[in-house]
Amino acid sequence: MRFRRYAIPLLALWLTGCAAQETTQPSLYTRLGGMPTLENVVENMLYRVADDPEVVVFFANTNIDHFAEAFATQLCDISDGPCQYDGPPMDRAHQHMGINDAHFNRVVEYLADALEDEGVPLAEQNELLGRLAPLHADIMRRQ
Repeated sequence: MRFRRYAIPLLALWLTGCAAQETTQPSLYTRLGGMPTLENVVENMLYRVADDPEVVVFFANTNIDHFAEAFATQLCDISDGPCQYDGPPMDRAHQHMGINDAHFNRVVEYLADALEDEGVPLAEQNELLGRLAPLHADIMRRQ
């Protein structure tokens, strides 16, 4: 009997806690600001890349408009937006380009700076960069 007296209030408290945890947070895509923000971030990042003679060479034979659209789509996809990236896998897209960790890190820095310039909150910046981090291994695989 004593167990019942405590079990019911504890069960009610536990269920209330579970219900509170089920509150859904908006997707990262939404928290980033959607496609307009992602497109601005990519454009901002590409201006930074264009000003870096050691990194811009990797884009010399690239259709920048196509790249910008594909990268924004990839960011949309990876942030749980309504897009689906259907470009080449990262290892194939970057094979034999001669990218080293310094180049890779500089582009990540430009992306982080662009996210900050576009007003993306730090938590969302970190979450997006965290989702992109596993791509490092694929990008560097065939260098």
